[in-house]
Amino acid sequence: MGDKNKKLEDKRKELQEFISRFSANASKSKQATSRRKLLDKLQLEDIKPSSRKYPGIIFEQEREAGDQILHVEEMSKTHEGEVLFKDFNLNVANGDKIAFISKNSVAISAFFDIITGKMEPDSGSYNYGTTIKTTYLPSENSEFFTTDDSLIDWLRQYAETDEEKDEVYLRGFLGKMLFSGEEALKSAKVLSGGEKVRCMISRMMFGKGNLLILDEPTNHLDLESITAFNNALIKFPGTILFSSHDHEFVQTVATRIVEFTPNGNLDKLMTYDEYLEDEKIQAQVETMYA
Repeated sequence: MGDKNKKLEDKRKELQEFISRFSANASKSKQATSRRKLLDKLQLEDIKPSSRKYPGIIFEQEREAGDQILHVEEMSKTHEGEVLFKDFNLNVANGDKIAFISKNSVAISAFFDIITGKMEPDSGSYNYGTTIKTTYLPSENSEFFTTDDSLIDWLRQYAETDEEKDEVYLRGFLGKMLFSGEEALKSAKVLSGGEKVRCMISRMMFGKGNLLILDEPTNHLDLESITAFNNALIKFPGTILFSSHDHEFVQTVATRIVEFTPNGNLDKLMTYDEYLEDEKIQAQVETMYA
């Protein structure tokens, strides 16, 4: 009997996690409401073996970073006459997990595009330490999926060693991201939003960077993938710069919060909840958007 009760408890926990994570998230709130109804009437006989599949996400570093990670000096960017951020200075320490927030998400994407060489700042500069290898997950990934290649060939182009180029190795890797058997032969052109993000995560894992840059990585992912991704970032021993609309994700990963406003920037060494609950900080934020 104990085992059955534990199963019921696990199922309840799973549903509760889903509800708390997504009830604040508009696109998933319908799902959350229906799961809440399910939770209310969950009986022992309702439990079926779980069909939930969690992708295997582990980020490894090819090498450990030295002391110099990333230094940004007096950086400014304007877009269509609107100030995204100005006179921004940042010194990233090894192991920092920095969440970037802003009322204007374009500001964050622009900053990530600048430090990954896709865009120029209006003024200011940035430089990485000599030991740094970055891997970037942009919020917009359609440019990566214009080919008819199978997923095996798509992933192979990011392989660096002969072992990684081997079909069995590539299939194993895609299997971890839930593309097993025939799925691995799908054309890269026909993927759903969530499948594309899982492919981009595979590409990142291949990169073995010691500095991960992630722009809204949770978009298009289901709960299982978000949970696996979330845990992988908590465990990652390197440095992370990221943004996400998933509160739980930011709260459990970030050790430092940077907020861009048109009238200056805030940089605080604290968790997301501490940042949001600090009345002085929030009063300052209000004046900076005014």
